Amino acid sequence: MPKQPLAEVFGFPIDNFTPEAERYRRTRLCPFHNKVPNCTKDSVTDPLGVCSIFDGDRIAVICPVRLREEWLIAEQAARFFFPEGTRWTTLVEVRLNDKHGKSAGNIDVVVVAYDDEGKVTDFGSLEVQSVYISGNVRKAFYKPYIDDPEAYLATDWTSSRKKNPRPDYLSSSRKRLAPQLIYKGGILKAWGRKQAVAVHSAFYATLPELPETSAEMADIAWLIYDLVYNETKQRYVLTPTRTVYTQFKPSLDKITLSEPGPAEGFLANLQKKLDAKLAGTAEEQETELPTDVTDILDEIENL
Repeated sequence: MPKQPLAEVFGFPIDNFTPEAERYRRTRLCPFHNKVPNCTKDSVTDPLGVCSIFDGDRIAVICPVRLREEWLIAEQAARFFFPEGTRWTTLVEVRLNDKHGKSAGNIDVVVVAYDDEGKVTDFGSLEVQSVYISGNVRKAFYKPYIDDPEAYLATDWTSSRKKNPRPDYLSSSRKRLAPQLIYKGGILKAWGRKQAVAVHSAFYATLPELPETSAEMADIAWLIYDLVYNETKQRYVLTPTRTVYTQFKPSLDKITLSEPGPAEGFLANLQKKLDAKLAGTAEEQETELPTDVTDILDEIENL
């Protein structure tokens, strides 16, 4: 198990000290097709250049731009969207409006098909989903690494009192992915347009099992990737793992709807609270929504 949480900083493993890796760290460059040459994660002027972290023995991708390596995700999405031989390109951060002209959010990547005259003939939506993290990566780990990489690597951070960052897959799917599929995906489904979602395999593994269908019948293609270490390049390489094809509504129901357990436990709790109230031993308390549900509602209002 790694002795510290950082896997990649500015596109390179933290123990890679080749001239190329040091150049990217020194100039804060992003090698994964960001909108500008530099990393802009969290801040344009002082970016958090962490692409991925260790989660036990596995890696968690915490920056969506990391999944744009070599534009494999666009190539695979185009293969799902269009017939073979179609001419296509990508447009990033495209605003999507609803019927009333209100924004339903930006589409991460629109894969556009066009003809010989440059006229748009078709398109599909590609969402790129990384994972949120808990814990202070910048202050506790990123800054010590940037200030003195060799000293950082020599430290066993597992024995430190600092709280290691951890991926929060549940919040990432409920707070980010689900609202995107509901609002943006609902519009695209109504238009009869196909969608693709690019995720790291560790993220997809936390989703409920989605009912699969054939590529021909699917509305959504889940493009699943791993980061595989390449000894020659001394880097992690984005590698396709599998593609899962689903229909829109069944997959959305699986992600957003909770599976009910037996009602007996809930009834027993109701009886306990009623008994206490009738006996005058406890005041009825207002029930608050769970934090994650409240956050979902806030997210939806802000779309």
